[in-house]
Amino acid sequence: MVKDINIRVAPEMARDDRQFRTEAAKALRLPENRVSAVQLLRRSLDARSRQICFQLRLRVFVDEPFQPVADFKPRLQNVSGKKEIFIAGTGPAGLFAALQLIEEGFCPVLLERGKDVRARRRDLAAMNKQGIVNPESNYCFGEGGAGTYSDGKLYTRSDKRGNILKCLQWLHYFGAPESVLIDAHPHIGTNKLPGIITTMRAAIEACGGKVLFNHKITGIRQASGCLSGLEINHQEVVKADILILATGHSARDIFDLLYREQIKIESKPFALGLRIEHPQSLIDQIQYHCRPSESRSPFLPPAAYGLVSQEEGRGVFSFCMCPGGIIAPASTEEGALVVNGWSPSKRDNPYANSGMVVTVDDKDFGRYGFSGDLAAMQYQDMVERKAWQAGGGRLKAPAQRMADFVAGRLSVDLPKCSYLPGLASANLTEVLPEAVYQALAAGFRGFGRKMKGYLTNEAVVVATESRTSSPVRIPRDSESLQHMQLKGFYPCGEGAGYAGGIISAAMDGMKVAMAIGKSVVS
Repeated sequence: MVKDINIRVAPEMARDDRQFRTEAAKALRLPENRVSAVQLLRRSLDARSRQICFQLRLRVFVDEPFQPVADFKPRLQNVSGKKEIFIAGTGPAGLFAALQLIEEGFCPVLLERGKDVRARRRDLAAMNKQGIVNPESNYCFGEGGAGTYSDGKLYTRSDKRGNILKCLQWLHYFGAPESVLIDAHPHIGTNKLPGIITTMRAAIEACGGKVLFNHKITGIRQASGCLSGLEINHQEVVKADILILATGHSARDIFDLLYREQIKIESKPFALGLRIEHPQSLIDQIQYHCRPSESRSPFLPPAAYGLVSQEEGRGVFSFCMCPGGIIAPASTEEGALVVNGWSPSKRDNPYANSGMVVTVDDKDFGRYGFSGDLAAMQYQDMVERKAWQAGGGRLKAPAQRMADFVAGRLSVDLPKCSYLPGLASANLTEVLPEAVYQALAAGFRGFGRKMKGYLTNEAVVVATESRTSSPVRIPRDSESLQHMQLKGFYPCGEGAGYAGGIISAAMDGMKVAMAIGKSVVS
């Protein structure tokens, strides 16, 4: 007999495989010697009460030998000489589209405007140490896209958009820990993602695919409603009848290009706000019900949180919460300031940070005179430029202590912070639109009531968290997934408005590649 069961165990037992057989036998009311083997299928933390526990889903083999689930066997094949499919961008959408195309029998050609992982590190160091932004190589642009130096969260609610398990299996196949297949909220870590990305690239190239760095699309050629070519770096033009556009939510030059070429795009709502950082020990105390002098159990991970409220008809919510993490500069050009957050695999930094954002839409854009297909992008850019000016340049970020922000007063000083380029005390009412500031202040007051101790001047808020999602949607046909105006042009992933995170972007890349497989002869 093989039976799947759910059990609850103390934190110290959640990673002790030796205890699973004992607990499974108890749950099934069987002698332990009848349990031949136990496989852990799922693990999630339940910290809602003072009796913190892990919920485990186990597959129990009773009176019969262990039978492992079939191994993941990707169909990596030699596609040299097969029809070439161009992909713009090597983020999750582009890379997973390439892998799926190889399975479909096509030769992917990935065009990446930035550098490979190793060369990209030098530009990130220049951002953090010198405040210098390379517009083609930064936290958003380069091998792996924004995902490479994100914290590697692999959780998505978009389970109807594609095959989540296959995405996780691909990542495990290329070096992610087995925990990504088990944990309810899987996470890889910024320190491990670059190696996984380069392994993926090597596999694509070993199959005959191509990955071309420093190749930026600067023009699109059309003929009779069909894609006919791509201009690269304002110089050469290559013939191309199929392009998967997977350039991410920060490639504003692509949105400008499509607008100039009169290829239909649409302004869309997004979320705008701040990144907030607390001492991790404080979040642990709140979430794990510790006394002020106590630290969390060594068997518990650094505590996370998720917060949401409605303030005057607006959604205010936490976004991309990073326990044991770091705030990083995510600007893609001089003169505009963007921050983001990430965590290493151990989540062992002394701070916890999260985006805190407010939904904004056409009414907000219109108040500042922005209208049309680029209205959201222009509004986003306006706030980022105000943040740069308030910080004084060189990627210094304007910031306030949290309680001072809510009270609308300038902070006399600022606490220590993980943001390496440095902070500048500023009144963020001069950076954020009034409606966004008021909603955030009301949200913080409410969150302080939900999490006693959360609203504190030990925390610092840093502007601006503005790249939560694309400010543009590139419309596509729901069946063919091609742009309805340009045959052979496939908008894809976060930049096109069809994803929001590593896994949903990866699924959309695979979905587009499968659509090509159904309609194009390889």
